[in-house]
Amino acid sequence: MKYTLMHKNISVADIEIDDDIGVITGIEAVYAKEHLPVGVLHPLHHKETVDKAALNHWWAGRSIPASRMGIGEALETLGVYNTQILVTKCLGLSLSDHYWVKPADSDVSWESVNFFDNDFSDDVGDVLFGTSRKSAGFDLVSPDNTSDGNLKKRWKIIDGKRCLLKSGSDPFRQQPFNEVIASRIMNRLGIDHVPYTVIWNDDKPYSVCEDLVTKETELVSAWRIMQIRPKANHENWYLHFVNICKELGVDIVPALDRMIVLDYIIGNEDRHFNNFGLLRNADTLKWLGAAPVYDSGTSLWYNRTAEQIPMSEIICKPFKKSHGEQLRLVSSFDWLDFDKLNGVESEIYELLTEQKVIPYVGIERANAIAAEVEKRIDHLHNAAMAEISNHDISSTEGDVEEDTAETYGMKIE
Repeated sequence: MKYTLMHKNISVADIEIDDDIGVITGIEAVYAKEHLPVGVLHPLHHKETVDKAALNHWWAGRSIPASRMGIGEALETLGVYNTQILVTKCLGLSLSDHYWVKPADSDVSWESVNFFDNDFSDDVGDVLFGTSRKSAGFDLVSPDNTSDGNLKKRWKIIDGKRCLLKSGSDPFRQQPFNEVIASRIMNRLGIDHVPYTVIWNDDKPYSVCEDLVTKETELVSAWRIMQIRPKANHENWYLHFVNICKELGVDIVPALDRMIVLDYIIGNEDRHFNNFGLLRNADTLKWLGAAPVYDSGTSLWYNRTAEQIPMSEIICKPFKKSHGEQLRLVSSFDWLDFDKLNGVESEIYELLTEQKVIPYVGIERANAIAAEVEKRIDHLHNAAMAEISNHDISSTEGDVEEDTAETYGMKIE
């Protein structure tokens, strides 16, 4: 079927999508090259050619990943073959950016369909969460069709605000609590972030946060930024991202310093290239700066037993293989007031031992998690005092391999 790729009310390109499999099969006229999704212009053709493979990668990235918890059963219930087919069912609309597809010869407008202003169906979210009472007749117009990540999640309108609800994973379902802990640490340190709370539904915890973008702004992931041009031979992954941001007029280093420090403290295992990025104005295309820190739940030894926690080796992302190596990328610790971290381990323990939380986390694990955070803060303090004298952002020692970095970028979580 023929569609026009739209950016709000701007016609960007005429494309053809095979609605049976959800794949872009053709690119016809291009009307507004500057409004194409970031990173889909062919870097070897002087930015004159749209790379169909790159555009398809971007389009596929809008769909629910096949690795999402319970997605097989959900698709069967919805009567849909794969998750990419769901994307066109909601015209590709998302709550992360302002792209969508308009069927050929349609006169529908952005104002009449976007999810920022208009209500949307709960049907897909209910199915994804296993709470649907329907067996047929589903309304598939939902931003849940374009939500990423492996954990169960859904969008809800709460008090007029677009909010994302996300579950945890077995056996401890700890990720929602981790989001709150990360929020509290960032509050203490003055790090710009998306605030999280926890709600309970059927005695199960879910993290809740408001949409971080608005009708005027949109999120562009680090991975998409890094597709603007090839990585130079002299660049490691860190410098590749930093240099492109600089070329866009954004000094990303202070934000990366803070993100890396947070991830060290909480032992974040999943800060892949789609879990941070830049904000831009969707109308003017002006880059606004780093997005607030979000999605920090896969941390704090979320899937380890109490006995495993002190011995765990944490795999790091996105730039280095270990948090120790990644910490050496931090340009300055001058902003970091360690006094503001006093008592944070006690706060973590208290949260993880609340009456409703204990059945999931357990006293022993709560103790072990708080103790490990205290150790990491002590080590961070020593590193900051020493200013990590061998700091070298150009070093490739401990870098993730290229294929691993590709995986971090392709992983939608």
